Amino acid sequence: MFNTLDESYSRITQELVDLSDLCKDNSSIEAELYRKYKVNRGLRDLSGNGVLTGLTEISEIEASKIIDGEKTPCDGQLFYRGISIDELVDGFIDDRRFGFEETTYLLLFGALPTKEELDDFRTLLAQYRTLPTSFVRDIIMKAPSSDMMNTLARSVLTLYAYDTKANDISIPNVLRQCLLMISLFPLLSVYGYQAYKHYFDGDSLFIHTPKPELSTAENILHLLRADSKYTELEARILDLALVLHAEHGGGNNSTFTTHVISSSGTDTYSVVAASLGSLKGPKHGGANIKVVQMFADMKKVLKDWTDEEEVERYLRALLHKQAFDKAGLIYGMGHAIYSLSDPRANIFKKFVENLSKEKGRMEEFRLYSLVEKLAGQVISEERKMYKGVSANIDFYSGFVYSMLDLPLELYTPIFAIARISGWSAHRIEELINAGKIIRPAYMNVCPRREYVPMTSRSITKG
Repeated sequence: MFNTLDESYSRITQELVDLSDLCKDNSSIEAELYRKYKVNRGLRDLSGNGVLTGLTEISEIEASKIIDGEKTPCDGQLFYRGISIDELVDGFIDDRRFGFEETTYLLLFGALPTKEELDDFRTLLAQYRTLPTSFVRDIIMKAPSSDMMNTLARSVLTLYAYDTKANDISIPNVLRQCLLMISLFPLLSVYGYQAYKHYFDGDSLFIHTPKPELSTAENILHLLRADSKYTELEARILDLALVLHAEHGGGNNSTFTTHVISSSGTDTYSVVAASLGSLKGPKHGGANIKVVQMFADMKKVLKDWTDEEEVERYLRALLHKQAFDKAGLIYGMGHAIYSLSDPRANIFKKFVENLSKEKGRMEEFRLYSLVEKLAGQVISEERKMYKGVSANIDFYSGFVYSMLDLPLELYTPIFAIARISGWSAHRIEELINAGKIIRPAYMNVCPRREYVPMTSRSITKG
């Protein structure tokens, strides 16, 4: 028996390499076959448009308009329950309210709350923001992980055992479970991080209790910081980040996962854990980490952050796989749907400058702005583009989180803390409109062959 998974892996590495080569040899499908059978890879057509797989009333993304019978790119717009995200943000910013709870209410119930309804809703969330007795000690502290998304998923699945109606998928019960998740995600994420820092890095361990009078954004900063102190601007821009990440149509990978798993009739905890696994991927929720790391490399390499020619050379080097991680990407630029602009990035940028001034990081902000200005042009010149390219929300969110002194380990969990509101709305929508289990078709392209007896088989690996 091996003592650890690491030890087990080290002893059989070569065997794994041989077996993986066998997997590659017998599982690689020729690209031509996808074209031959007209398979929409990634559920996208040849123009990059998503294949229609469902209907929703929760949110809408607009990136193009039909003009004179032709699809024409336009400035991106995002609507929550038919309401423009720009107007929604302006509403709570002008009134100096925190907006995430109001946004969550809108997504779940399809209407903007009155003051009394919002106050009652905030009170309800505060009541749910309590973990079972000894949960932190017995679950979060017992097996700390360096990956907070895995910690979050494990905690969610463990909550199933504490719920006497875990398998009840009636709408009232699912709503109760969703409100519980929305309330507890900040605690599960931050407590998981505190356990990791204590047991892995030897930092002092502190577990603050959430305060019912604080907003979700305020509670995150209160729970995370040893002195629980934060400025009003810090809390408001984190609240804005939660609002902008709360929902983004039914077709993004994690939300589509929510629909797929919900359609099977399984429990809420299993659905949320699956969606967390999707969001964890670097092609989805982990993208802003790559942006921060790319800029860290850029700041080391560039001699003059204001020199447009030097910055442009670096961006071209990125695309030619000669800089940073040599992946050929400028992280934070481009989006699967938006072309001319990402409305979330546009909204965010207005507030990022103010936070940069407060934090004394205007030089970095100007570098981000310069890269945003140049990157689209560089990508268009270096790549064959079927649509325009612009900065997406990940471009600025990582910079904001770094200015808020949020650790990299919490960047994707912050995304999850926001997106659980959208997932909840979509899960409820899927159950209300319960139809068939979602089951797309796959075509088998492996030729049929005869069974070979053991004594007649040839060696398949070296």
